[in-house]
Amino acid sequence: MDDPRHVAGISSKAASAALRSPASDVNAITGGGIVPLRPPGCDGVTAPARTRTPVDCGDLPFLIRRDGTWLYRGSPIGRKSMVCLFASVLKRDPTGAFLLETPVERGRIEVEDAPFVAVELDWHGQGRDQVLYLRTNVDETIAIGPDHPLRVAHDLLTCEPTPYVVVRAGQGPFPIEARVSRSVYYELVALAEPGVQFGKRVLGVWSQSAFFSLGEIAHPVE
Repeated sequence: MDDPRHVAGISSKAASAALRSPASDVNAITGGGIVPLRPPGCDGVTAPARTRTPVDCGDLPFLIRRDGTWLYRGSPIGRKSMVCLFASVLKRDPTGAFLLETPVERGRIEVEDAPFVAVELDWHGQGRDQVLYLRTNVDETIAIGPDHPLRVAHDLLTCEPTPYVVVRAGQGPFPIEARVSRSVYYELVALAEPGVQFGKRVLGVWSQSAFFSLGEIAHPVE
């Protein structure tokens, strides 16, 4: 894989160093004056201090596939520490576009669906006192609730449900989300209970005293 060079404020030398260094040395990557924010679970990355308006670098050669794989110039980024490093500076602008943004530079990247995938579910309690925790593919743990709501979208042709959870806010009305994997969705369904939302009978889950619908309850065929 080509080294990600001059990307999101990381100079060629720094990017090469990042690929050679162990995860614990990622703190030392300061090319272009950045040390990216550390998402929970991504070791060795600390927070930047914004000092000026970032320079717009246009489109960057990154693609995040629907399965959460990050590509640079068409090649997968194999090192998880590098994926965590870039994920830590992922933003979403008021138009819904995804950016890699550091204190010095920013550029747009392509995302097929949601940039993250929720790959594991854990929970504590039951009923209204239940708290559901999702772990993403970059080891960020999210507690579903008012600050991290769960929603379910449906394919217009197949009506197949696809759940998403908010990871963090964007710079406008569009949040940064994780797509909930199929296996985790089935675990949520197993925890679901009947409820009413917007006047409709639904199956849903409780988390942090909030109820999240997974889908309508079908009416019996007479």
